Amino acid sequence: MVISLFFILPIVSIIREIGYLITSKIFGAKKSKITIGSGPKLFHLSVFEVRKYYFAYSWCSYDSLRNESKLAHIIIYASPILSNLLIALLINGLLAYELLGLPNFWNKFVFYSFYFVLFDALPIYYPDGQPSNGRVIYNLLRYGRKSDFERNDPQIDIKKTDKK
Repeated sequence: MVISLFFILPIVSIIREIGYLITSKIFGAKKSKITIGSGPKLFHLSVFEVRKYYFAYSWCSYDSLRNESKLAHIIIYASPILSNLLIALLINGLLAYELLGLPNFWNKFVFYSFYFVLFDALPIYYPDGQPSNGRVIYNLLRYGRKSDFERNDPQIDIKKTDKK
């Protein structure tokens, strides 16, 4: 359980966010950043920002896209689903042919990858009102617009304050 929480989940999250990052860069994203975790920022390295609770949450952000087309946004929002799906299928195939050691570790990795794929692909709104990627894609296809969501969570969006 400890390995899953502190090692596997963050890596699966990073794979998911790298899917966003690569695809958004293809469509001309400016000032892209991957944030891993929530709470106060621990450190910043290139495009990665790591926060105190690194295992709890992750997201990719960028300021603007050169190509703002509906198709570009559909591909960008599908990219984390596809990145986790492809990695999970690759690892599952390697396990099937017994090409990887530590099968228990890799089976958990595949499980969490498919877990992320499932909850990313379902066209739902999460309890805080944030749309899943599947919901954003659905709204783009059905209504021609992105779902609006403004995150305002003090644990995630922590601001620096002056100490007295």
